[in-house]
Amino acid sequence: MTHVELHDAARRQPFIPFRVILTTGATHDVRHPDLIMVGTRSATIGLTKDENGTAYDRTTIVDLLHVVGIEMMPVSAPSANGSA
Repeated sequence: MTHVELHDAARRQPFIPFRVILTTGATHDVRHPDLIMVGTRSATIGLTKDENGTAYDRTTIVDLLHVVGIEMMPVSAPSANGSA
């Protein structure tokens, strides 16, 4: 996957959470655009303990040569009272 393709997914408006799939079979969920920084050869992904968190607890760096794809994750619709 190219850095342009990954960057486009991270900056899509409106943002859609996605899963990064690696050659090893490992996956990393990107649930907020603030939790990924894409470079020309690698991406830094912020990992959170809170599924809805926007601040990372730790990071992982993935080489873009090992990213085989991304898949969009389902987005839950807000309930009538405004909560997800």
